[in-house]
Amino acid sequence: MNTGSDGIEGGPGEVAVVEEPDTDAAGADRSKAAETHGEQGLGSRAPAFVKRRRALHLSWQVGVFVIGLAVVAAGIVMLPLPGPGWVVIFGGMAIWATEFVWAQLVLRWTKRKVTEAAQRALDPKVRRRNITLTVIGLVIVGVLAGIYLHEFGFEMPWNIENQ
Repeated sequence: MNTGSDGIEGGPGEVAVVEEPDTDAAGADRSKAAETHGEQGLGSRAPAFVKRRRALHLSWQVGVFVIGLAVVAAGIVMLPLPGPGWVVIFGGMAIWATEFVWAQLVLRWTKRKVTEAAQRALDPKVRRRNITLTVIGLVIVGVLAGIYLHEFGFEMPWNIENQ
């Protein structure tokens, strides 16, 4: 909180910040609970010496944003081209998440959705359906391959002349 007085710690351009504990309605400390569940609190993960100076912290954030943007752009380019596009895009989001709360929230939402999808995929009914569809697809591919071999023998399509 900016008190507006120049005489308390720091110079005229610095802001004093008081961190209040993150508590829920029952008064429990949510930040401690989040850390025990493997989640870190939201906010910047810049080193303390960077956070102390506003200009340095702003430069840090710009650098993180530019690097994250370059990685995300590379991932977008890799979507139609060969390469792990989505992995690189989420890597860029992870870079942004080291500094920006919105990226942290997007990554948490994505992680939650992926976990839910994995749980649905492990459902016995869904697994049976997926196995059945895979077997049907393999049978169709096998039948088509058999028809091709019966018709043309073991000959590559580009070597087949008018028969």
